Amino acid sequence: MTDHGGSGTPAPAARAARRGRPPSTALNRGRILDAARALVEREGPDALTLRRLGAELGSNHTAVLRHFSGKEEILLGLAEQLIEEAVTGYEPAGSWRETLAGLARRVRRACLTHPQVAAVVAGRVSRRDAEFRGADLVIGALRQAGFGDREAARYYRALADTALAMGAQEAAVAALDGAAREGDRLAWRREYLAVSPSAYPHLASVAPHLAAADEDDQFETVLGLLLDAVEMRAPRQS
Repeated sequence: MTDHGGSGTPAPAARAARRGRPPSTALNRGRILDAARALVEREGPDALTLRRLGAELGSNHTAVLRHFSGKEEILLGLAEQLIEEAVTGYEPAGSWRETLAGLARRVRRACLTHPQVAAVVAGRVSRRDAEFRGADLVIGALRQAGFGDREAARYYRALADTALAMGAQEAAVAALDGAAREGDRLAWRREYLAVSPSAYPHLASVAPHLAAADEDDQFETVLGLLLDAVEMRAPRQS
């Protein structure tokens, strides 16, 4: 007969605790999302399955389903975390243009801090508080610039999507393995400099400058172009 007393085989919860893993009753949405983000950043998006996540947490995957309906809701939660990192603590600047530029830079920073996650979720609509706060900040800046409700809504969508798309693109590059990433960077100094001037005269003339346009320069250039366009369309201020 099996002895269920102190000398028997430890219960699953005790074994988990002995390995340093908390029992499933200690799970909450924040811990699950943190584990999901760590898993994606360490092993890539394909590693995120409910079973892998349960193992990461030291729990059966069904424990995760007590807090999230499935992988889709977890991805939306990761999207919310990304935006939350960008907007938390941010206050509008002195001008609408400074506010929009500051927010765009913070979104980029969050994407580059978590490139594997950003490459997957930057295009998602999380429909949660952090996203609402970010939207409110952008729309407030656009209204400060003099735009009416319809124009502010349109430009908010355009600016937010562009900032996230740029962040996701940079994050996708950052998520590449080192050899592929370095090969792409060297191409600007190698293959592009070697193009035939007779076949590609315009490209050859600017090729020496292409390598100098690094990621920071590209981001600030696109951001400046966007904000210049918004400013040109803004109602004239008295």
